[in-house]
Amino acid sequence: MSSETPPTPATPPVEPAYNQPEPAFGWTAYAEQINGRFAMIGFVALLILEFFTGQDFFSWLGLR
Repeated sequence: MSSETPPTPATPPVEPAYNQPEPAFGWTAYAEQINGRFAMIGFVALLILEFFTGQDFFSWLGLR
């Protein structure tokens, strides 16, 4: 018989130190994060539109 002890299991991975916001109703950190992401997507979409059409957004809409 062996007197060796069985190996101990590895420790679980450590969770990140930051807290991610969770979806909720109203003015929350999650809502601000999502709004910021959509704003960035919209801004890039406008830059692409202006690049391919050669017109600014208001001219493209026919407002100038």
